[in-house]
Amino acid sequence: MNNSVAAMVQVVTTVETSEQSEQLAGQLLDARLAACIQVDGPIRSHYVWKETRQSANEYRLVIKTRSELTESLVRRLSEIHPYETPEILVTPVIWAAKDYLAWVREQTDGA
Repeated sequence: MNNSVAAMVQVVTTVETSEQSEQLAGQLLDARLAACIQVDGPIRSHYVWKETRQSANEYRLVIKTRSELTESLVRRLSEIHPYETPEILVTPVIWAAKDYLAWVREQTDGA
């Protein structure tokens, strides 16, 4: 049952606008660095930036990919991300349905 340990990761980032989320998603899918990208939002983020407390609406992207593409995806995401210091979090998937994992591999095979 544990066929997918370390085979897949989810990468999370946030952007300011829906348009930015669509641009990032399209570029990562076109590069075949991701199989699926879900966008949530708007969400409300609270944080301190340059010593000032901030709050802002953001859109969260949850990016699914093969674990071996993590470095390439993070590098590309860092290059195209509109934020000076983007949130980029990588979480290993500890289990995935066999058919879904096969689909993720197929969708990212050209990367």
